[in-house]
Amino acid sequence: MATTERTTVEQQYEDQLRGSSDGNGITAYILHRAKPHLPPWLCAGGLGLAGALGSIQWEGSAAAGVGLTLASVALTGLTWWAGKATGQQRRLHSAITVAAGSAWLTGACLAGPTAGALPDLYLMGAPALALSWNIRMVLRRNVDGTAAGGTDKGLLEKVGLARAQIGATSVEPNRVTAKMALEAGEQTNEDVSRVLPRIASALDLPKSAVRYMPDPDSARRGELVIVPEDMLAQVAEWEEPSNLGGSIAEPLVIGRYDDGSPLVLWLPGDPEIKRNATHVLIAGGTGSGKGETALNLMLEILSRRDVLLWVSDPKMFQDFRPLLPGMDWAAEGGPDTEVMVEAIKAVIPARTRWLGAHGYRQWIPEAAQQQTSRDHTCRLDGRPCGCEGMPFLVTWMEEAANTLRLMGDDAFTGIAQEARSAGVALIVSLQRPSYDQMSTSTRASLPSVIALGCDPRDEGFSLPDVVIDAGAHPGAWGNRRPGYCYVVSPGIPEDRYPSPGRTFAIPHTATPTIEALARWTQTNGATADPITGGAARAVAGQNYTGRTVPGAAPVLRPAAEEEGRMEAESGGLLVDPEDAGIDPEADLLVGEDGDDTPLWESPGHKPSPEEARELFAYALDDFESAGRMVVGPKDFMDWCDRHQLSRPWVSARLKDAALDGRLEPTSATGRWRIVPTLKIA
Repeated sequence: MATTERTTVEQQYEDQLRGSSDGNGITAYILHRAKPHLPPWLCAGGLGLAGALGSIQWEGSAAAGVGLTLASVALTGLTWWAGKATGQQRRLHSAITVAAGSAWLTGACLAGPTAGALPDLYLMGAPALALSWNIRMVLRRNVDGTAAGGTDKGLLEKVGLARAQIGATSVEPNRVTAKMALEAGEQTNEDVSRVLPRIASALDLPKSAVRYMPDPDSARRGELVIVPEDMLAQVAEWEEPSNLGGSIAEPLVIGRYDDGSPLVLWLPGDPEIKRNATHVLIAGGTGSGKGETALNLMLEILSRRDVLLWVSDPKMFQDFRPLLPGMDWAAEGGPDTEVMVEAIKAVIPARTRWLGAHGYRQWIPEAAQQQTSRDHTCRLDGRPCGCEGMPFLVTWMEEAANTLRLMGDDAFTGIAQEARSAGVALIVSLQRPSYDQMSTSTRASLPSVIALGCDPRDEGFSLPDVVIDAGAHPGAWGNRRPGYCYVVSPGIPEDRYPSPGRTFAIPHTATPTIEALARWTQTNGATADPITGGAARAVAGQNYTGRTVPGAAPVLRPAAEEEGRMEAESGGLLVDPEDAGIDPEADLLVGEDGDDTPLWESPGHKPSPEEARELFAYALDDFESAGRMVVGPKDFMDWCDRHQLSRPWVSARLKDAALDGRLEPTSATGRWRIVPTLKIA
């Protein structure tokens, strides 16, 4: 308000100066401009008057000399002490001014203002000191036109950055951004990052309210951002998708930032603006709102017309069950997830071959449309192209720690490293992405992250160090602020990375809307193209059926028991180490009394080697028919007991089946993937 009034008054005087030629207008303008610079000159004049009056009272008095000298020293010391809260230059300037003025006053009072060199000292020194303060006042405004010193310098001195300069400052609703220039050769951007908690303390704000974004082109320049009010404390509820029927290439809106702007991310890349495709890590401790964040993102994905969604959820889709009709493939963990992972690995090269044959270096929305010879020349068969389009594919691993325990810490490494160019996005959601759960190679291949509240010691597992140094601290929230998060992803300005956001709250009253969205996707969403669907069925068999017809939800098979999910074998993929050195045929017997007639159903009968091999082939067919496409020796235990066959014998038959092409090894030791009979044929 004061600045506005001052500007108005200045404009009036300038108008008077331009519109009037009389002396009053000019005089008024000059006086107005000179007023801020008059106090040092008034002090200089008062000092001379005080010296003249003091000489009348104390000229030649020894006692007065002692008193005035002590008063001069005390006043100078007091000025130095009082200036400790200001900058070093201002403190020194003030002390010198007081010392010089009090020394002259003492001499003038004792000897008279006209004695010796006193008048010359006054005539030269007083204007010089007054002008020095005028110059200092002029220089208080920097080249960017913003005030330096004052409160800003006091604050910076408190935190150890007294020599830093505050430049241009922009003030927005609930956001102040100030450019900073640190002392050359003495301070770096890392010094600011270290004192951010102290700045927050000085301003009585939470740590997350103060951020610093270094200038990538300078080691001593950056922007200090202060958000004084937590606008995220007010819950924003999800109401409907942001872009129903739009493309997956358009931004996915999952919440809002602390300044009210939308919280978004992208999955596909954009070659025109050089934005890379990405995979996403969703990390947050128990109670941090991870499930609701995932639901926000799934709702946005399913609302788009050109995307397929494959989801593995060992929690039996507790949070996402209303969305099942819209998913193209749903797996409840265990062997079903093993099959999905193997199918994704097979889908990637099939999709990249198709994209390359149609001239796409990466997936773009045009790839999901019907291909014609006007668009691209199909190099699959050299003929004019009329191929069906290829939708984007999102593969989601919910509660991924369960899958990583089952399949090994590098289960997703190959997918994460190769899938982006195939138009496949991998989303991995787990509580603690530590390196004892997920391999470093997998973590390095997940460039995007939604980091929710966590243990302070786990911040480095979720966010890059540079973002933490800039002021991002999800550990400050823990599970006390569900939905609060930081988002680091291609397409988001880097100065947004340390800005907290909050995902939309999903109220129970939104369930009918969510179910309606799933039905819309079931009818209007993309269906699997022949390349993606064919590659998936070649691996998963009937496990992959694609999106079901409207009105029917995907059929989910119960997950296998935990003890049957993985093998403890460490002796290689082919033979169980417990069975090493055992003749697999040693305990096979023919029928009693030399009768080798098959007696499979006879009580107590043990089949012959030929019968047992035929039974084993039937067993693989039964597993395939039941949709269990990943098996190991433990899965045959009941079958062995029923037919009086041993575990070593099963291990040997698994090896034979692999050599015959009926089985293929998986990434987990001792686990085999059944090759569908259709593919073998």
